[in-house]
Amino acid sequence: MATEPAHVTTVTSSGRDSAPWVTMVHAATHDRRYFSAQVEALRDDCRLLLVDLPGHGASAELPGPFGFEEYALAVLAAMDAAGVEHTHYIGTHTGAAVGIMLASRHPQRFSSLVLEGPPIPGTDLPSVVDAFERVRDAARRGGPQAAITEWYENGRWFDVIRNNPERCRAEEHWSMLSQHTCRPWLDAARARPVTPVIEKLGEIRCPVLILNGEHDVEDFLDAADTLEENLHDVRRVRIAGAGGFPMWEDPDAANAEIRRHIAARQ
Repeated sequence: MATEPAHVTTVTSSGRDSAPWVTMVHAATHDRRYFSAQVEALRDDCRLLLVDLPGHGASAELPGPFGFEEYALAVLAAMDAAGVEHTHYIGTHTGAAVGIMLASRHPQRFSSLVLEGPPIPGTDLPSVVDAFERVRDAARRGGPQAAITEWYENGRWFDVIRNNPERCRAEEHWSMLSQHTCRPWLDAARARPVTPVIEKLGEIRCPVLILNGEHDVEDFLDAADTLEENLHDVRRVRIAGAGGFPMWEDPDAANAEIRRHIAARQ
């Protein structure tokens, strides 16, 4: 059975068919709105493909299972449906993991990767495993709103946003999260096992920019260390004062690094 492509939104102001594509894929519980600041920074020079993962945003009604392998197939199908043969790629958390998987399997389709807080597909992060157990329990006991409240109030990757509400647009961030259906947490279908990518990282030949916040969760910093050690062409940046989501928390600093990274590959 063919994989149904995830919903995409295309944005361009350049009017140039030759403008480079940039594909953006969000994290769990987010949707394409997460990249609002990146859209404004890149829309005049690039063609943008914003993907809503299955179970999220405009793809909320796509069927499960909801795992990294299923997400990767849905993103690839979305790129194919939109005619995106070659692209820069920006992914955050889950979206970053999907980018790693796709670039290791289809290296010819990626000009560069920007990975914000990337986990390593096939390697569990203790903080994430613990959080998922808590939110699934909250979802079973109190429904989606209880689950998303637990996720946001106790997820350490949100600490900087919660503690700096005006600077980090916390109200806007919560508005996006609160609309998440939590279907991926409640779905009983078993996701496909993730094929570990550690031994495949050397096959990613495109340049990679890894973004973490200064105050990111230790698990994610450890994962970034491992990626840095194993990728062929990688640059690490820690955004001062940011936490788990520097592209949201300090978009000016993050966007300057992203624009520099993409411009160097034109």
